[in-house]
Amino acid sequence: MTTFVVSNNLQVSSPDVPALSPENIAEGLRKHCPSLTAVDALNHPHWMVSLDSSASSEDLANELVKAWRNIRQELGHALDHSVMALGGRKDEVGSPDSPLQKGSWGVDVVETVDPSGFLTSINWSNLKAKRPADGVFEVVDQVS
Repeated sequence: MTTFVVSNNLQVSSPDVPALSPENIAEGLRKHCPSLTAVDALNHPHWMVSLDSSASSEDLANELVKAWRNIRQELGHALDHSVMALGGRKDEVGSPDSPLQKGSWGVDVVETVDPSGFLTSINWSNLKAKRPADGVFEVVDQVS
């Protein structure tokens, strides 16, 4: 079982790409992620939804990125930007008030017009290098 706790980092500033609510995301993911066994909208300042899946973390990340595009399309939002899933497994005990707990994956879904610029700005290659290879992933869906 794979558990993702998901946030959205919306780097696109356009009325054609409005912020999504946890409820919008949960509803869309229920529809577009076939491997999910549970989806919960969260009431948390950072984390938006919690997902349980029978898929591997890498497969679920790919499913999540595709589903995110489908959610935007169904809502009539612009799709002229990239969607990334950047994930790290929580290897320590989490804070008692956090939905992200040991063994789960914290996943930031980033929407940006400049994926490589965003990854550079957060020093992603250095962040990844500090983690075990099986404890981090990135899936980037570039705009064609």
